[in-house]
Amino acid sequence: MFCAISGLTPEEPVISKRSGLLFERRLIEKHLAENGTCPVTGESLTEEDLLPVKTNKAVKPRPVTATSIPGMLGMFQNEWDAVVLSNYHLEQQLNNARQELSHALYQHDAACRVIARLKTERDDARTLLAQAELQRPAALPEADAVTSNGKREAELEQLPPAKTLKQGISDEMIAELTQCNADLSSLRKKRQIPPTLVKAENLEQYSVISSHPLHKTSRPGILSIDIHHQKDVILTGGNDGNAIVFDRSSGEIVASLVGHSKKVTSVKFVARDDLVLTASADKTVKIWQGGEEGAYSCKQTLKEHSAEIRAITVHPTNRFFVTASDDKTWAFYDLNSGTCTTQVTDAAVQDGYTAASFHPDGLILGTGTAESLVRIWDVKSQNNVAKFEGHSGPVTELSFSENGYFLATAASDGVKVWDLRKLKNFRSFSPYDPSTPTSTVQFDHSGSYLALAGSDIRVFQTGSVKQEWNLVKTFPDLSGSNKVTCVRFGPDASFLAVGSTDRHLRILGAPVTTTDA
Repeated sequence: MFCAISGLTPEEPVISKRSGLLFERRLIEKHLAENGTCPVTGESLTEEDLLPVKTNKAVKPRPVTATSIPGMLGMFQNEWDAVVLSNYHLEQQLNNARQELSHALYQHDAACRVIARLKTERDDARTLLAQAELQRPAALPEADAVTSNGKREAELEQLPPAKTLKQGISDEMIAELTQCNADLSSLRKKRQIPPTLVKAENLEQYSVISSHPLHKTSRPGILSIDIHHQKDVILTGGNDGNAIVFDRSSGEIVASLVGHSKKVTSVKFVARDDLVLTASADKTVKIWQGGEEGAYSCKQTLKEHSAEIRAITVHPTNRFFVTASDDKTWAFYDLNSGTCTTQVTDAAVQDGYTAASFHPDGLILGTGTAESLVRIWDVKSQNNVAKFEGHSGPVTELSFSENGYFLATAASDGVKVWDLRKLKNFRSFSPYDPSTPTSTVQFDHSGSYLALAGSDIRVFQTGSVKQEWNLVKTFPDLSGSNKVTCVRFGPDASFLAVGSTDRHLRILGAPVTTTDA
């Protein structure tokens, strides 16, 4: 007879009055203490329902082969032979698995090399195709196809130069821009400050909670930062010509985007399709596509500009973006096709553009120039609709507030905040001497805080045109003699990401509290 729970012969058997099942006493008593039911039938059962069973305590004899020394030696020999034979088979299987793994790794390495070569050829072909599309003349009427070659060549000679052959912002694009503006404007009227936003008294407690050396030591310096607000990752552009995707939670580098030949001046996440944009002093913009396990590949290289590109800004639709360059032009791109639809020049711009940013509603664009002017553009018509004067030195960065009314601009003389409704400056911050100009300025996503940086970092709580903008926190020089180059707020101002010329990415946040065990 076997126990209904363990399936083994019980040492102290008991039998159930209710079901007649046999159990090991220690096992059934433990089960009843926890459940109070029969483990087989599920009926209620107590210890009073169990009857002990008397059994013969005779000891089971040893097998005949174990009754003598020669028999035991033979038994041990058989067991040893079985173990050695099993080990031999396992060694054979291990060697076969190693050979198969080595062959698979070789095939994988060869496939990766082929894929990399095909991707390079594909990107080069796409670039040539995009350039050909931009420079080809408009399609001739079908009737002209039968005319002589001489007539067609004469018509082509009358076309304007290639730089003006951009197709322009189409009616469909304008409709999409207008709809986006209407949607975001209506949402802004209902928007309130999120309850998860860090309060000013908590932000006062921020300090450096981590520091991460990124980019190469031979050409140190972080020149641009962007934060993905849906993922806990930070994008940096460096003086070494590389961009790095960094996971803040793990403190590890997710990917290094290598491809530019000169410093990366501006980087942006696109909040869809896992895309990244990088601009460089090598006159190119690269569109990077994220893949599995954090791998990024260059999807396209754009070469519309003839001088260093200083800024990238992504439209709220995440379908378009604009670049600003030292070649005195800003260019509007369709992200889906990766083509430049229009490239805008302004005769009044003498030294090129140094900064650019879309308004939160997407219908106006702000640009800064090396001759210290801020220009506001109507994106649909590409007309300059306003001009702000008052800075000295190149405009290093500009940032629109989420309320849609304020624009903050940084230059050598500090930061100015402009009222877009009255087109005038109503607040100025000049915390540094001219030898250490203000390098960056940034509103947080809610428009409640403004950060500016030069030789230190200062965070202000935003007010209105008439109210004071109170200084919440001043972070002292974080990198010794090195200058802070860029500052960005994390979601709900939960942290600040800071880049500087010493190649360190620093995270400012609430100090981590530990409790004793």
